Amino acid sequence: MSDVRPGRLKVYLGAAPGVGKTYRMLDEGRRRASRGADVVVGFAECHGRPGTEAMLDGLETVSRTSCSYRGGHFQEMDLAALLARRPQVAIVDEFAHTNVPGEGRNPKRWQDIEALLDAGVDVITALNIQHLESLNDVVEKITGVPQHETVPDEVVRRAWQIELVDIPPEGLRRRMAHGNIYTPEKVDAALANYFRPGNLTALRQLALLWTADRVDEALQEYRSQHGIGGVWETRERVVVALTGGPEGDTLIRRAARIADLPHSRLRSSGGTPMAGGDLLAVHVARSDGLAAGVSHASLARQRRLVEDLGGSYHSVVGDDVAAALVEFARAENATQLVLGTSRRGRFARFLTGPGTGETVTELSGDIDVHRVTHERAGRGTLLPSRRRTLSTARLIAGPVAGLVLPVLLTVVLAQLRGTLNLTSEALLFLLAVVGVACIGGVVSAVIASVTASLLLNYWFVPPIGAFTLDDPNALLALAVFAVVAATVAAVVDRSLRLSRRSARATAEAETMSSLAGSIVRGEATIPALLERTRETFGMESADLLGEPPTAPGVTAVPAGPGAWLALRGRTLSSSERRVLAAFAAHVGSAVERARLAEAAAEVEPVKAADRLRTALLRAVGHDLRTPLAAGWAAVTSLRSRDVEFSPEDREELLATADESMAKLNRLVENLLDLSRLEAGALTLNLRATSLEEVLPMALADVSNVDVADVEDIPAVPADPPLLERVIANLVGNAARHTPPGKKVLVTASALAGRVELRVVDRGPGLPAEGRDRLFEPFQRLGDTDNTTGLGLGLALARGLTEAMNGTLTPEDTPGGGLTMVVSLPFAAQALSAVPTEQSAGGA
Repeated sequence: MSDVRPGRLKVYLGAAPGVGKTYRMLDEGRRRASRGADVVVGFAECHGRPGTEAMLDGLETVSRTSCSYRGGHFQEMDLAALLARRPQVAIVDEFAHTNVPGEGRNPKRWQDIEALLDAGVDVITALNIQHLESLNDVVEKITGVPQHETVPDEVVRRAWQIELVDIPPEGLRRRMAHGNIYTPEKVDAALANYFRPGNLTALRQLALLWTADRVDEALQEYRSQHGIGGVWETRERVVVALTGGPEGDTLIRRAARIADLPHSRLRSSGGTPMAGGDLLAVHVARSDGLAAGVSHASLARQRRLVEDLGGSYHSVVGDDVAAALVEFARAENATQLVLGTSRRGRFARFLTGPGTGETVTELSGDIDVHRVTHERAGRGTLLPSRRRTLSTARLIAGPVAGLVLPVLLTVVLAQLRGTLNLTSEALLFLLAVVGVACIGGVVSAVIASVTASLLLNYWFVPPIGAFTLDDPNALLALAVFAVVAATVAAVVDRSLRLSRRSARATAEAETMSSLAGSIVRGEATIPALLERTRETFGMESADLLGEPPTAPGVTAVPAGPGAWLALRGRTLSSSERRVLAAFAAHVGSAVERARLAEAAAEVEPVKAADRLRTALLRAVGHDLRTPLAAGWAAVTSLRSRDVEFSPEDREELLATADESMAKLNRLVENLLDLSRLEAGALTLNLRATSLEEVLPMALADVSNVDVADVEDIPAVPADPPLLERVIANLVGNAARHTPPGKKVLVTASALAGRVELRVVDRGPGLPAEGRDRLFEPFQRLGDTDNTTGLGLGLALARGLTEAMNGTLTPEDTPGGGLTMVVSLPFAAQALSAVPTEQSAGGA
C-alpha cells in the first residue's frame, strides 16, 4: 500500500461532554456528502439525544460488530468492514475509547483510526480535552475525577485540522438542565459535581490554550517553510536581555508584566502555558569580551526567576550583542524587546559612542524596544569596555590619529613656547604616542612615533625650524624617544591582545557553564541539547547524523562513535568551532546515556521477574508445603489400614485435610489473581454495590470484628466478589496483628463524592520507612514467624482496589495500630463514565 496517500485526520475538540462535538462532526459529514464525497459513519455515539440522532439521516452507517467478553455483550466499531468498504471519509466518534479485548482488536480507538489513515481514508473524529495524555493529571486535579482513557498528544498534534467546539459554561449548564445531554435522573448529580461552573471554566481555558498552542506551532512552521523573517504580532512574545548584572531582576519582572504573566502559572505536563504571553530571557556570550566579568551566580538566580514566572531562558553566542539580540528576537517572532539603560557614565558614552541599547533600537525594525531604567544606570560599567577590540573604525582611526594628534600637539606647544622645557615637551609627545597606541595598536603607534620625532626635532630642538642631524646628543635623544614610544605601544598592543584572548576564553567558559547547568537541571535529552546548540550558535538547524554530511553550508563535528553533530547556517569561526566541539561531546554523552538507558530498560523486566521468581520459590518452599504436608498426612492416615480410628479421630483428620486444602486453594487463587492483575488480564464486572451486600461474606471467617457506621452509605462501583476479597484480606491482615482481647473495627463514611471504608487494628503499627514495601508481594512486614502466608493479601488488595478505580492507603491508628483506608467513588457518577465490564490494567 505504499502507493496509497495517507488519509487526513480532523479532530473536533471540546472542553467537556455535551458541547456539540458529535453534532458538528455529523453535520460536516452531511455537508461533504452533499458535495459528492463518499462519506460513511463508522461509529457515532449519540447518547440518546434526538437532535444528534437526526443528523445520521441520509448518511451510510457501517453496522457495529457484537462481541462477548466475560459473560457480557458489547457493540464495537467494525474496523474490518470499514477497511473493506474503504470510503473517502469515515466518521469515527470517541477518539479516546478503549476497545473490548479480543478477536484481534486494537486496544484503543485511536489505533483503529490510524489504521484507517494508513489505508488512505480521511477520518473525522471527536475528543474532549480531558482525554489528552499531557492534561490528564491537571484535569484530575481540577475535577477530582481520574481519566482512564487518554490519547497521546503527539497523535492529536499530527491531525490535519483541529477545530475547537466552544460553548460558555453557563450555556452548557443550561443545555444540561434542559435534558439535552444526560437523562433527567442524572442531571442534578452532574450539575453538582463534574459540571460545576468552576470546573467548566477551567476545562474551557485548557481547551482554548491547548488549541492556541497548536495554532502557534503551525504558524511557526509556516513562517519557517516560507522564510518569513518579519514579526507577525499574533501573540505577545517578550524577549528580555540579561547581562548578569544586578539590574536583571528588575528587567525580568518588568518584562513579565509586559507579557501579562502572573507570578505563578499553571502548566500542564506538556508545557502548555495557562495564561498571558510568552517570556523569553536571553543572555549573549560575546567572544569580544563583553560577557567577561558577569556574575554567573546572578545569571543562575535570574534564570530561576524567569522559570518561576513561567518563562524560558536562552543563551546565544554573538560577537555583536545588538545584532545577536535582534536576530534572536526575530527568530522567535518576538513582538517586544526589554533592555536596561546603559550602566556607563556620560563621559564613557561620549568616548565610546552609542551603546547596545541605541544600536538595538536602530536595528529592531517592527519590534518594540523598551529601555528600562534601574538603580545602576549611569553609575559606571561592571563589564569590560565595548571598545576593547580593534574594530574596523579603530583600525582606520589609529593611523589617522598617529598623523593628526602629533600635529595638533605641535600647534598647542608652539603657542606655549618658552613656558615648557624640551623634556616636558618630549614627555607630552610620548603621551600622545601612547594614546594613539591605545586607539590603533602598534602600527598606529609607530606612525605617531615617527611623526612626533620629526616634529619634535624640527620645532623644539635647537636650531628651531631646521632638522638637526649632526648633533650626536640630539640624534640619541630622538632615537631613545622613538624606541621608548614603540616599546610602550607594543606593550599596550600586547596587553589588548591578551585581554581579548582572556575575554574570549571567559565567554567560552561561560557558555559551557550554562550548558553544564542545563544538563544538571535535567535538560540533557538529545532533542533539548540539539535545540540548545542551534540556538546558542544562531544556526538554522542542528541535527544528529550517523555519517558526515556532504551538503554545502553544513558544519559538522564528531559526537562519538558513529555520530556527527551537523549545523546548517552561517560559517563558524575557529573559536566557535572549539565551543561546538564541547557541545558535540555533551551530545555524544547524551546519545551514549540513551543507549545505556535503553539497555537497562530491557534488562529491568528480566531482573524484576527474577526477583519475583526467587521470592516466589522462597515463599512456596514453606507456605505451600506446610498445608500440603498437613493435608497429605491426614489423607494418608485415613487410608492406612494398620490403624483403626475412632469416629472423632476420623472427623478431626477430615477437618485437617479440608482446612489444609482450603488454605492451599486460597494461596493459589491469590497467586493467580495477582498474576492476572500484573498481566492486565483480570476482567471486572462493575456494578453498583453496597457495603452491606459484601461485608457478611467478607467477615465470615473472622470472629473478633466490630462493624459500625455502614448503614446508609452510598453504593460504590465494584465487582462484588472482588470487593469481598479486598475486605477479607484487609480484615485478615488486621486480625493477625490485633492483640488478644481486642477487636478489629470496620467502619465507613461518605465525603466529597467518595466512600471511605476503614479497617482499624490495634497492633504495633508500622514505621513510615516500612510503608513503601507494605504492598509488595511476598512481604510479611512485622510478622514474627513465617507461617502467616505468602504475603500476597495486601498486594492483591491494593491491585484489586485500583482496578476498581479506587485507592488503598495506610494511616496511623490514633493510640497505636494501623488503619487501611479503601476509597471508592459513588456509583452514580462513576458508572456513567465507564463500561460495566472492563479489563483491569497491571497492578
